[in-house]
Amino acid sequence: MSMTRPRSGDRVRWWTYALLALAAFACLFPLYWMFIVATTDTATATTLPPEIVPGGNFFHLAGLVFSTVPFVRSVVNSLVVAGTIGVGQAVLCALAGFAFAKLRFRGRDALFLLVVLTMTVPTQLAIVPQYMITSWLGWVDTLQALIVPGLANAFGIFWMRQHISSTISDEILQAARIDGASTWQIFWRVAFPLVRPAAFVLGLLGFVTAWNDFLWPFVVLKSPEMYTVQIAIKALQNSFNIDLGLAMSGSFLATLPLLVLFVFVGRRMVAGIMDGAFKG
Repeated sequence: MSMTRPRSGDRVRWWTYALLALAAFACLFPLYWMFIVATTDTATATTLPPEIVPGGNFFHLAGLVFSTVPFVRSVVNSLVVAGTIGVGQAVLCALAGFAFAKLRFRGRDALFLLVVLTMTVPTQLAIVPQYMITSWLGWVDTLQALIVPGLANAFGIFWMRQHISSTISDEILQAARIDGASTWQIFWRVAFPLVRPAAFVLGLLGFVTAWNDFLWPFVVLKSPEMYTVQIAIKALQNSFNIDLGLAMSGSFLATLPLLVLFVFVGRRMVAGIMDGAFKG
């Protein structure tokens, strides 16, 4: 009986699949563990060795989530805030990136350097002046206090400038200018359609970041009817009693919209990132 030795290509493929399986396990296990805790009580969740089989309390704990805090209203608030920020970042950052990449004006490079340098400033340092401006505008405990500061950021402007610089040639813009198009028409009808995949990825990243944001909504929101979903999860606990099952039930319910979103747009998001990687 003869035995054939595996080819080097087969060994590479086996290790590739093994690493991919390990990475997938590392990514999915926290979500599975969150669901495990969401189906048990606190005593069971803290036992050793830990339980790895789901319990039967999920629907009971989910009912407590909806009866303890205005969870549905919080989800709607988060959808409004995150959706507006996602669309706003896709359009406004593309507009700013187009200006830095294709328009000529005095101080352009210095202004772009200043924008990039703002990425080195920790977010926590902006909390106090941002709250003072929000209070002066009378926006405390309103959704616009969450939406307006997130409509554009330095990373998004940098991301779109790089994509526009590498994707759109000056000859295309000059041809549109010769045809009589204004600067806004050149951006909206020529440049933006060509970088739409990158803008879509940026908007999706902005949506996820706004959905998961906790610090700024915790500072500026006061009334339960204005809570976002992350603040609603915090409101499930108090200073003296932490119910892990209840908290994880709320966290799992808050994660479901993101999972549904990635099911529908995950492939398009990966395509947009890969498109930018090859062109960048």
